[in-house]
Amino acid sequence: MTRDSPATSTSTATPPGAAGDVRLVELRIEGMTCAACVGRVERKLGKLDGVRAAVNLATERALVETPDGVEVSTLVATVEKAGYGAFEIVPDPDGEDAADAAVRDDAAMRSLRLRMIVALVLFIPLADLSLAMSLVPSLRFPFWQAVVALLALPVVVWAAWPFHRTAVLNLRHGTTSMDTLVSLGVIAASGWSLGALVFTDGAPDAATGWQAVLHPSGPLYLEVAAGVTTFVLAGRFFEARARRSAGEVMRSLAGLESDDVAVLDADGTERRIAVPRLRAGDRFVVRPGERIAADGAVVEGVAAVDTSAMTGEPVPSEVAPGDAVIGGTIATGGRLVVRAEKVGADTRLARMLAAVERAQTEKSAVQRLVDRVSSVFVPVILVIALLTLVGWLLAGAGWAGAFAPAVAVVIIACPCALGLATPTALMVATGRGAELGIFVKGYQALETTRAVDTVVMDKTGTLTTGRMSVADLACADGTDPGELLARAAAVESGSEHAIAAAVCAHAEQAPVVVPPVTDFVPMPGLGARGVVDGYDVTVGRPSLAGELGPLSDRVAEWDAAGRTTVAVTVDGAVAGVIALADPVKDSAVPAVAELIEMGLRPVLLTGDSPAAAHAVASAVGITDVHAGVLPDEKVDLVRRLQAQGRTVAMVGDGVNDAAALAVADLGIAVGSGTDIALEAADVVLVRDDLRVLPTTVELARATMRTIRGNLWWAFGYNVAAVPVAAAGLLNPLLAGAAMAVSSLLVVTNSLRLRHAGGTFAPTPSEITAERDDEVEYSR
Repeated sequence: MTRDSPATSTSTATPPGAAGDVRLVELRIEGMTCAACVGRVERKLGKLDGVRAAVNLATERALVETPDGVEVSTLVATVEKAGYGAFEIVPDPDGEDAADAAVRDDAAMRSLRLRMIVALVLFIPLADLSLAMSLVPSLRFPFWQAVVALLALPVVVWAAWPFHRTAVLNLRHGTTSMDTLVSLGVIAASGWSLGALVFTDGAPDAATGWQAVLHPSGPLYLEVAAGVTTFVLAGRFFEARARRSAGEVMRSLAGLESDDVAVLDADGTERRIAVPRLRAGDRFVVRPGERIAADGAVVEGVAAVDTSAMTGEPVPSEVAPGDAVIGGTIATGGRLVVRAEKVGADTRLARMLAAVERAQTEKSAVQRLVDRVSSVFVPVILVIALLTLVGWLLAGAGWAGAFAPAVAVVIIACPCALGLATPTALMVATGRGAELGIFVKGYQALETTRAVDTVVMDKTGTLTTGRMSVADLACADGTDPGELLARAAAVESGSEHAIAAAVCAHAEQAPVVVPPVTDFVPMPGLGARGVVDGYDVTVGRPSLAGELGPLSDRVAEWDAAGRTTVAVTVDGAVAGVIALADPVKDSAVPAVAELIEMGLRPVLLTGDSPAAAHAVASAVGITDVHAGVLPDEKVDLVRRLQAQGRTVAMVGDGVNDAAALAVADLGIAVGSGTDIALEAADVVLVRDDLRVLPTTVELARATMRTIRGNLWWAFGYNVAAVPVAAAGLLNPLLAGAAMAVSSLLVVTNSLRLRHAGGTFAPTPSEITAERDDEVEYSR
């Protein structure tokens, strides 16, 4: 079985309401040309027990939800019985099958280009000769009609062969598609003309007025057949090129993965291996200019890391031992030794690419409606064409007069533009989002983003840098500061929260000896507890400690200053309190201002103290503040806002935000957040710049505007053109050209989204400030 796309894998999942194990299988579908093809494949797969499929014309992929008992070979056979090619897309560690797929796509493009060129080379003299012979009878020479036929036959037979082949396959399965209309139009025009040449003298009828200009050759329609073939092939070729261009961003991101890596053995010996052989726990070397092969932590060395290709950040960040690094980024200076933590499909880059590619296979609500309409569109057009032919015959136009309008109806109505209107725009939008550091996990997320009117934001790590530092420390009577810090750091060493990292970092700088912790218990939204040196130690909200006694005045002072306070209890008694500071992100103020300007209502939702929350809210311009909120209370607040009729987006980064992210209409996770938050979210903002949040809304709105424009053109074009063609006012040749141009316009309009969302271009002073901040933090 052929394989493709190493970034996307077959996975196992159990969706809500499903019984038993359900697999998600991704298939590549070959031979689809319009939305009617999409509907046919979905219906055929849907007839299998327990199988549901979503097919995307633009990406030529199908996402199939199937019970474990259904083999992939059965799915492939079902698609092939419908008249299309299919193969499973599975992980390919070496990338060889992905290369084969690229070669196969290039071969298909070359074949399409060759047919288009041959058709064009023959059509030009054919059209010129037909026009000259019809308008200037004195130029006619013996058997000129035979010369016209010889020029046309290679076009209508060989160049148009893909249309005929697909039409025959459709006929065998009792179905129709766009290719049915094209093939029928070409065969009808060619058959009529050859019949006229063989069974009559082939002399053109007299034509006057606009008829002489639009179709001067009378009953001969060979140039129409050749012209339609040429125009449709040209439309297909440029459409395919545009669709490949739409996927360039995703291909460039996939190209960030390294081919090989220098691994250090236990004795320090360095050897190069293929990246797929790298395992979690291995240490590998990254030299200046090399890509980091996997997600991990720096063990040795200091270097600047360029993340621009993945996140769009213009300023390299300094990393030092203990700092996390992301696979696909580049070390621009200094030598690093990194311990691999996540490799292969588990790296953040691979997971984001897989999520976006999976999203590009899913369908939007608009696209599902379009597919349903298109599935009945072709049969309806064939009926209209037949009625047109009969109507003109009954009106006394004769076979010649009735034939042209009927052929024009068949040709003008090809629904390729309709099938491409939505998926092409969505594919370009997700690619553009990835380029900006916005990874959209599903098309529904884009549709929801456009409708969002309330943005609920967590404080720590979202509006603030999340790089908290210990600002002060106060101990209860009889407690040693070093002992307090050591025990607090021991408990916090088991947590991923920004407060925990700050306490541990402060203990390391003090320095104090941090003892091991046992029986560690995280308390999301509250703190953590564990056993240290035989004592039951809790680190968390002051409310966990109860009465603070003499320390309460100190805590009130810190709260007034907007500091975050955690209390440390030992065996239930308050041992001390720690104050932490977390600066507001520079990008938070302009981001919130832009959200308000766009008509969105920002809300600050945090588990921190009211004083700290209001201090941050005041700094960024938010007036709606909810502080001291537990994780389940965050969910309740989101639901209350939804009950008020609001469409809510939740922005967060921590474990305590995961439930609210899942409940919100749109969950947006900051890319530096925890894995559970990233999994719960619909959109992941990889870039550490909050200004990308309003950009996400802007991109979604631009995408929906583009889709509406595409659908207006596609539907309006067909609705307006079919009656005109049936009335005999549209020459079949012009109908073929218009049909090809309509598809190209839809794809080209979608490609405009490659520039949606603007760009981020910080000033030199901002770059200097960011670099200084990064260097200081790495120290």
